[in-house]
Amino acid sequence: MAGSEKRPRRTKFQSDQDELKLRAAYLYYVEGLTQEQVAQHLDISRIKALRLLAATREDGTVQITINSQAESLIRLQRNLEKHLGLTEAIVVPASSQDEESVAAVVGHATGRYISEQVTNGLSIGVGWGATLQVCMRSLIWREVDDMTVISLLGGLTHATAHNPSAVAWRFAEFYRTELYQITAPVFVPDRELADALWKQDDLKQLYERARAVDIALLSVGDVGTQASIFRRGILNWSDAKSLKDAGAVGDVLCHFVDADGNVLDHPVNHRAMAINPADISRVPKVIISSGGLRKIHAIRAGIAATNAKLLITDVAAAQALLELPPLEQAS
Repeated sequence: MAGSEKRPRRTKFQSDQDELKLRAAYLYYVEGLTQEQVAQHLDISRIKALRLLAATREDGTVQITINSQAESLIRLQRNLEKHLGLTEAIVVPASSQDEESVAAVVGHATGRYISEQVTNGLSIGVGWGATLQVCMRSLIWREVDDMTVISLLGGLTHATAHNPSAVAWRFAEFYRTELYQITAPVFVPDRELADALWKQDDLKQLYERARAVDIALLSVGDVGTQASIFRRGILNWSDAKSLKDAGAVGDVLCHFVDADGNVLDHPVNHRAMAINPADISRVPKVIISSGGLRKIHAIRAGIAATNAKLLITDVAAAQALLELPPLEQAS
């Protein structure tokens, strides 16, 4: 037609290059071959394979999309990291806000994550809670040498499956490694006894070990009627009321903290045979594993109290945390 532009005719070389590019893209993006395998399959150099794959992205031959559900989770995680000053947030969907359902999914994700962190020579401090109990059932075995587990809390004189020190014991047993325990009840009758116990050489040494761990794995509790620490009779309901009246929003390692993560000057805290959360704020990696809408204030306070850089939680809690004031952490 008159006035129409004539497209340049494609050469056989250009057609061959396009076909090669498409084949490379299919092998790499659809079949999942490595760049080296693509090069071998097409009988070209690895550099040429790399250039072909780069070209498919640049000219639109390959357009990458992310599953919408996965994309929304990633966006939620990134927003949470910025909002709470975290290095990493892991957010998992929970089918309901039932405590067992949330603990199951968050605990499972925690077990998978912490299993990847287990290495020779690692020292890890371990807290307690329903989520961490589930975490212990999701660990992946690997053989490690010279690893040390430190329980960050005392125990109960009447031992049960919910004994605060049991989580660390199970972790150490699973990986067949050394365990250091606080050989005292998690709460003693008065401050004087707690002070005297902490002066014992073995407990002083354990405290120093706890402050020097490579990783601290914790959960948090709230100050409500469903909180394990009250429901299981470790502390009584009058303690709960007194702590609430003093401004407590939750407990971190059996120390009750206010909304900004400050450990309260309260008689209950002075009786605790557990590591003070402020004393692990210099640990290189502090992980808080906790979920559920009722715990969001405790989670935020726990991050502030410990300078935690990694949070594992559920979607509903993550979304609710974004509605709370942002948190700036110490570097």
